[in-house]
Formats: sequence, C-alpha cells, structure tokens
Amino acid sequence: MRKTAFDLLSRREHSTQELSRKLASRNFEPDLIEATVAALVSEGLLDNERFAESFVHSHFQRGQGPQKIRAELRGRGIEDGVIAASLEAPELCWSELARQVREKRFGSEQPANFRERSRQMRFLQQRGFTHEQISGVFRESETLPEDT
Repeated sequence: MRKTAFDLLSRREHSTQELSRKLASRNFEPDLIEATVAALVSEGLLDNERFAESFVHSHFQRGQGPQKIRAELRGRGIEDGVIAASLEAPELCWSELARQVREKRFGSEQPANFRERSRQMRFLQQRGFTHEQISGVFRESETLPEDT
C-alpha cells in the first residue's frame, strides 16, 4: 500500500483526507491506511499546509477567487486556519485577479448599462470572488444608464 500512496503523491500533492479516500477506494484496510498516512505525515511526505499552498496557487492561476478555493479546500479536509493562511499569501492580489478575469472574458471596456454590469458581476461571483473584490472592479464606472 505504501507504494500505491507514493504513486499517488508522485503525481501531485494530496491532502491527508484525499489520500485516505483514494487508498480506501482501492480496498486497503482502514487501520493500514491510517498507519500509512500517519507515517507519511511524520516523514514530511504528506503535508496539508503544503497541499493548501499548492492548491491555492494552482487555482489562482486558473482565475478562481478565494471563496471558491476555500470551499474546495474544506471539501478536501483542510482546516480553516490553514486555508486562511494559504489564501492570505502576500503574492496573491485577489482584486487584481478579479479585474484580469473580467477583462479576459468581457474586454477592457466597462459595461455600458446596469444589466451588463450585473451579468459580469454574477460571472465573477460564480468564479468565487468576494463582494468587495467584485465592487472594486466596477468602481471606475459608478454611473450607468438604467435599462428601459
């Protein structure tokens, strides 16, 4: 089973919960899984903090916002403190990423009306950006004509 765990870890970082689930899906004994995971953690080969940092950076590069990333990390069994520390890395500028994601999808021109602005805001919200980050993207054009 240790070889299977190494094979999984050689492809990418895993959280302890993810690795345990994958090993369980391969019908290994729960006690053996627990012992193997504990050994990998103590050897420094499996680390939830390292996994969270890698996950955040990878998803940041894909244009996903902090709320979506936080939810995915929670689903992978990462503790809230580790998630918060990973999301607050100084090299991550979430507001700038939100602006870049909007421009990539909709172009550099600000929306011409309220309906289009709302559509773009929903897009950013679905990508996982916070209200403050989304609002910052649209501050330049506060006065929009109303749709009739």
